[in-house]
This record gives sequence, C-alpha cells and structure tokens, in this order.
Amino acid sequence: MTNGFWGGAAAPGEWGATDTAIPGLEVVHEFEDGPMPTGVTVSASGRIFVNFPKWGDEVPATVAELRDGQVVPYPDERWNSPAGDDDEHALVSVQSVVVDPADRLWILDTGSPLFQETKPGGPKLVCVDLRDDEVVQIITFPPDVALPTTYLNDVRFDLRKGKAGVAFITDSAESGPNGIIVVDLASGDSWRRLHDHPSTKAAAPPELVARAEGRVLLERDPGGGTKPISMGSDGIAISADGERLWYCPLMSRRRYSVATTALLDRDAEEVDVAHRVRDEGDKGGGADGLESDDAGRIYATDWEHDAIVRRLPDGTIETIAHDPRMLWPDTMSVAADGHLYFTANQLHRQARYQGGDDLRRCPYRLFRLPIDAGPVRLA
Repeated sequence: MTNGFWGGAAAPGEWGATDTAIPGLEVVHEFEDGPMPTGVTVSASGRIFVNFPKWGDEVPATVAELRDGQVVPYPDERWNSPAGDDDEHALVSVQSVVVDPADRLWILDTGSPLFQETKPGGPKLVCVDLRDDEVVQIITFPPDVALPTTYLNDVRFDLRKGKAGVAFITDSAESGPNGIIVVDLASGDSWRRLHDHPSTKAAAPPELVARAEGRVLLERDPGGGTKPISMGSDGIAISADGERLWYCPLMSRRRYSVATTALLDRDAEEVDVAHRVRDEGDKGGGADGLESDDAGRIYATDWEHDAIVRRLPDGTIETIAHDPRMLWPDTMSVAADGHLYFTANQLHRQARYQGGDDLRRCPYRLFRLPIDAGPVRLA
C-alpha cells in the first residue's frame, strides 16, 4: 500500500478507499510514516498541498505537494531548509496552507517550532505562483502584531476587499493574548483585532469538559499532573457574502462571528470592534478547523465525535461525515472539484496529552467528501 517515504494513496478495494457507511467519503492519501499533517488545500487544477508543523516529529519538509502518491517538498527543498527560526526566506514551521480564489498558494509560517517564542522574520505569509512554482510575495509581521507568544494558526482570504485583497489569521497562542490578525495584501500592512477578547479565549473546566475518544482532553505530564489546554482562536471562515468572519477557540463549544468592516477599519476602537461580535451558538462539538462554501454553509470539524458538521444558513446543524478513522479531523478545504478535503491526524494522542506516551499510530489520513453530501443517516 505504500507508494513513498511518507505513505501513499489508498488502493481501490482496500480498507480506506471508500467508506460504505458514508456515501462518497474517500481516503485520498494515507501517511504511513513520518510526521503528522495539519493543513491541506487543493488548487483549481487539482494539485494537493499539505503541511507538517514542527511539534516534535522529524519533519523533512514542513510544506509538501502530493504527486503520484509521493510527498514532495514544496516549493522546493531549499525553502524547507531554514537557517534559523527568524529566516525570512525559508519556511520555519508551517501550520496552514491555503489556495486563494486567484489560485495562488499561501503558506502560513508560525515561525514557532515546538511553540517556542517567535522572532521577527519567522512568522510570515508566503505566496507562491502555482503557474511556475515561484515565491512572489513574502509578508512578515512586526513584533506588535506577531508577538513573542503568537502562534499563527489558520488563515482565510477575501480578494474582494482592498486593492489586492485581505487576509484574516487566528492567533491561538497558548500562553499569551489571542486574537485576529488582519493583513492588507497590497501593502503588506498588518494589525491585530479582538486582542485577547473573551470570544478568542479557550474555555476550561468546569465550563468545558471536552473528550476525545471518550477521555477528557487535558495536558498530562508523566508524573500524573494535568492542566487545561489553553489554545485560543483557531478555526476561521469567511461568510459567502464577505460580511462576517467566523472563528472559534480550539477549546470551546461556541462559535463566533464579527463584521469584517469592523476588522478592516484601522480607525475603529477595540471596544467598537468588540460590539460587532456575535455569539453564533454551539458549534456541535469540539472544533479545530472551520470552512465555508458559496451556499452560505459553515463547516466545522468535530474531534469529540470523529465527525464533520455543517451549519446551514437557517442555523440548522447537521453531521455530514462520521467515521472511527476520522481521529481528530483537523483542517478542511473546499475544492473546485466539488469536494471537501480534510486531514485526520490523531492530535489528541500526542505524548503531551497522554502522560508522556505517544499513542499515535500511522497512517494519518487525508479524506474527501462531496460538498453536497447529505446529512448522516442511521441505517
């Protein structure tokens, strides 16, 4: 079944090629060894890109393209060989990759291996022209935007705003302020919004007792000590009309939205931006990634239930995929081929959550599901 150093595509007829319980659910790729993936994105022509943050695994390349079952460093090996954590012209530790509506690949570099403090030049957005696979823009962040504690988590783009579009990024810092970072793509200017606002913060017991595979999810050290997970604003999505930005903390069952006009207004006071935040209710379980489509539907991964849920424009929540192999569904990407792609990487089985024991077992998986799949129904 293996087609490369990091695994291969599931072969027709093998377990994992197609799920019989959920019509249309497919395993696109199985990572049979190597590091755990987080992000995935798909170009208009069907090219698939993934990334591997440096959380402790050996990571030969932090960004890669899937080519004929092989995991190939992208855009090349040089870009995946940083001279240090502040290398502006190489990828340090990437958390997210996104193809924008103009079919350009944007790479979100945390500049923070092992969640270490960032250094100027490390945290950045890198744009790659997919026509010739060349880097065409690098946007770094000043120290008052990408703080030493900042962990750049996920990013979404709206090219309808400004001269060249805007980007919105979540800061999910474990030990510092959370918030939303706004980027003007034409100028490269960036600024923070909802800085440490309650909607960007993680919930903790007794407010939230989240479970993965039936076990309460906490940081657990080898000596038996525990503490709540404190990662804040994580998942992010833009409404179909571009009027609202949706987001959610990792450790919360709530989802929120805020008016994009408030985020983009450089003269607005923080208190005025905060007044434009709306509590959008229970997201249906523990969510990591968010995504949206042009029909006004908002998708959320649900790592508590090995599922993907979808919020319809009328507020109805429905489960569109549920499978025991979907252990910690992480990042989603709506593709031009009419599918929702998503990774499942067993994040909760890492040693830091299991008393020092790494319980992850390959393969990690990349799935896809038809975007118009109906809700899961009992047989």
